[in-house]
Amino acid sequence: MTDLSRRKMLVGAAASAAALGVAATAKAATFGNPDNPAEGAINAKSPTSLDDPGPKNPGLASQFPDTGNPPPTDVNGMAEFWASFNNAPKRIQDGGWARQVTQEDFAISTEISGVNMRLAKNGIRELHWHQQAEWAVMTDGKCRITIIDELGRPQVADVKAGDLWYFPPGLPHSLQGIGPTGAEFVIAFDNGMASEFNTLLLTDWIAHTPPEILSANFGVPADAFKNIPLNNLWIFQGKDPGPLAADQAAVKSPLGPPTFPFVFSLSDLPPVRKTAGGMVQIADSRNFRASSTVAAALVTVKPGGMRELHWHPNADEWQYYISGEGRMTVFDTGPRAITNDFRAGDIGYVKKSLGHYVQNTGNTDLVFMEIFRSDHYAEVSLSDWLTHTPPQMVMEHLNITPDVLAKFPRNRPDIVPV
Repeated sequence: MTDLSRRKMLVGAAASAAALGVAATAKAATFGNPDNPAEGAINAKSPTSLDDPGPKNPGLASQFPDTGNPPPTDVNGMAEFWASFNNAPKRIQDGGWARQVTQEDFAISTEISGVNMRLAKNGIRELHWHQQAEWAVMTDGKCRITIIDELGRPQVADVKAGDLWYFPPGLPHSLQGIGPTGAEFVIAFDNGMASEFNTLLLTDWIAHTPPEILSANFGVPADAFKNIPLNNLWIFQGKDPGPLAADQAAVKSPLGPPTFPFVFSLSDLPPVRKTAGGMVQIADSRNFRASSTVAAALVTVKPGGMRELHWHPNADEWQYYISGEGRMTVFDTGPRAITNDFRAGDIGYVKKSLGHYVQNTGNTDLVFMEIFRSDHYAEVSLSDWLTHTPPQMVMEHLNITPDVLAKFPRNRPDIVPV
């Protein structure tokens, strides 16, 4: 949006407010920080106040229009809540690659760390396990997962784009890209410092166990292990695993399958809320029973739509942007309010209970994940709260008239317009 169109929009909003009987004060007319001094380009009177002659990275600056020219309602500062896989270094091996954003790279992200991984056709992420829970969403292709629980009950399953998996801490598993294009997915660990580059690997353990111990453990001669890899495989190129049914038959246990499957189809799930502006689909321990420490929502916002003003009372929100363009403002005490822009591959982070919205600023659907370190999804809607508070109290707080309040959505819309 240009400065001229922004000014026209703000002036139009002021005129509308006046027509509705909202008190027009000198402070409100600045369209910004209710404390002094007024902020934002619209409040700059000197022609040189907006000059920015210093060194620039135009490519980078163009991605963040609301950082270089923030809304005048932004005030003070807060911890950076934008990161991206787009500039995270890749670890590339024969069979695929991975890149990650942890708290070391993204200080605010204390509860979740993220990994973006690609496995080539038949590429394998070697047998391993973690000290943290692993939650993942498939974004492209197909992947075959294997896992065994603490009771010795195995599961082998194929997952497609839009599907999830959840591996509790300590349960060993593997991943393999299948089909003509392999697989791509995003992993969220329920610990901001967790790293995909520091996992407990099968090859590492075998290589650092004396041969006579291996012999005693497996009941085979020690020289049976003479060709083991001396360096871990991590990601490597494997062979076609064959039909799923054959793998499932090969691992079948008399104990049966796990009580709750470790995979879940989120994209096929009916939305919990759908409006003209978009929809929200939720997976947590209430429907994805295995996922005991991670809850998630898949959000689709249509062009012109907005994820309503809201907050989450039970956990920080880690966002992964899958497609489209959007912007988010986060509100904190102070007051502090900062706006940033997001595109595919970017990551957002909102601390627990901080108010925010996400607006579609592009011409295509904005699709992103909301991920929480919690067993259940929880949200408080601003409009829902205000329409379920005694009307007189709300009108006295906001200096609005009854006819204005009557137009507020009375049920949590999630995505506006409804």
